[in-house]
Amino acid sequence: MNLPPFELERYFAVHEFTAKRLLCVSDCQPLTVTELLSLSDGAAEAFAALPLGYADSRGGPALRQAICPLYDTISPDDLLVHVGAEEAIFTFFNAVVSPGDRVIVQTPCYRSLRDVPATLGATVVEWPGRQDHGWIPDLDFLKKALAEKTRAVVVNFPHNPTGALPDLDTFLEIVRMCQAAGAVLFSDEVYRLLEYDAADRLPAACDISDTAVSLGVMSKSFGLAGLRVGWVATKNAQILSGMARIKDYTSICGSPATEFLAALALERRETVLSRTKNITLENLAAAREFMARRQDRFTWAPPKAGPIAFPCLADGGDASAFAQSLLEATGALVLPGRVYGPYASHFRLGFGRAGFAEGLAVLDAFLGES
Repeated sequence: MNLPPFELERYFAVHEFTAKRLLCVSDCQPLTVTELLSLSDGAAEAFAALPLGYADSRGGPALRQAICPLYDTISPDDLLVHVGAEEAIFTFFNAVVSPGDRVIVQTPCYRSLRDVPATLGATVVEWPGRQDHGWIPDLDFLKKALAEKTRAVVVNFPHNPTGALPDLDTFLEIVRMCQAAGAVLFSDEVYRLLEYDAADRLPAACDISDTAVSLGVMSKSFGLAGLRVGWVATKNAQILSGMARIKDYTSICGSPATEFLAALALERRETVLSRTKNITLENLAAAREFMARRQDRFTWAPPKAGPIAFPCLADGGDASAFAQSLLEATGALVLPGRVYGPYASHFRLGFGRAGFAEGLAVLDAFLGES
């Protein structure tokens, strides 16, 4: 495969660990190992005694059992654990897509959702959202696009980078349309469980369609990116076995240490998720106040879930130049929208970590001087 450079990851490779303040990260405030182990009596001793051999290539039984309560209809046999969500994206497309296939992808998107199938020889049809429509993609567009035989449709709700979330009827119609067209729905749900209002939470696609594939990960809503634990959930046994076959050529299996910690976090999910949600909502309040006050400089569609948003420069200027000027003057980092495609005036704002309000004050001061 001749994959193109992953601009978002290359941008972070240069800046993420040198910038003084991160105002654009997509994950939530991480727990320490000590904090995580303290959630359960005896966990520290069990972790210290853990043998560091190979793990089950499907994911350890304890981890898969701990994932199941996130869904309504999924059993451990319907799960395949991966090293992060990125590996799962890679194995899904390699298992499902052949040269000449047609894949419809909601955009803007995390670029591997588009670039991996394109590199495999698929015709990728971008299904764009718009800020003035709250970034919710148009169902009429999907209906017309599905008129041609389509192998897969890719959606991401809650959405990266905009925080958009459709209503239930819209999501159910997407699922119905994919089933009617015989297209596999790949549903990126890595920000699920971090809705600001739990009443807005959508069902997992794998719970309402026997052919859909749901993507989950510990990195985002759980604040445990360093564990590198992701998974897919599906009752589509053919796709699951195909992904397992590809995974034999990538990671083979994960680490027993990280799987132990992931299972512990999942078993104590209410505590872990409450922590990340509280941090996110406190920072969101600061972001909303800032955006209301600085309408002279920015516009946005306020997010409904997750720790990220996708503001736009009000004058339609170059967000890459803005980001570079901000970084050079203050050491604060935002992510220019160009890494997502033709979004030159947009930038990603990330508010899931502690210290965000202080970083926002730095940005505010920079605007006053520029």
